[in-house]
Amino acid sequence: MKVAVLVDTNVWVSALLNPSGPPAQLKNAWVDGLFDVIVCLPVLEEIADVLQRPRIQRKYKIHKHEIVQYLRLITGRAILVPVTGTVTGCRDPDDNLLLEAAITGGAKYLVTRDDDLKRDLDLILQMRQHGVRVVSVSQFLKTLRPRSRRRLPSHQGGS
Repeated sequence: MKVAVLVDTNVWVSALLNPSGPPAQLKNAWVDGLFDVIVCLPVLEEIADVLQRPRIQRKYKIHKHEIVQYLRLITGRAILVPVTGTVTGCRDPDDNLLLEAAITGGAKYLVTRDDDLKRDLDLILQMRQHGVRVVSVSQFLKTLRPRSRRRLPSHQGGS
């Protein structure tokens, strides 16, 4: 069975905006079937919201059809889990839904670029009690290398 991973919004957005960076390597490894992704509706909504911001679209030349295609990739391959707001305790209330999705979906990793999540020791311990490790993109990519026995994929392109 593949390891289940919850990928934070900031990683998904970075993967699309920088197709050669570590977040894109993570996305490509997922597309290649090296792990399963857990996602919840609030994360999908946040990805769409961030990518549709005029400042982002101007700076990165992202078009609506690319955003739609990207969201279809995620929704078509990821495991969608419900969230009800039962997890609390994060400084950022939006992060509570992320943690709940990781726990509900049986994720072994929550991959994020959010320093607030990665440095909150109480949160890290709470998540570990549920079997979830909060890690950076590079930390997670290192866990894949022993499993894959080959270079991680470095596809070009947004999806």
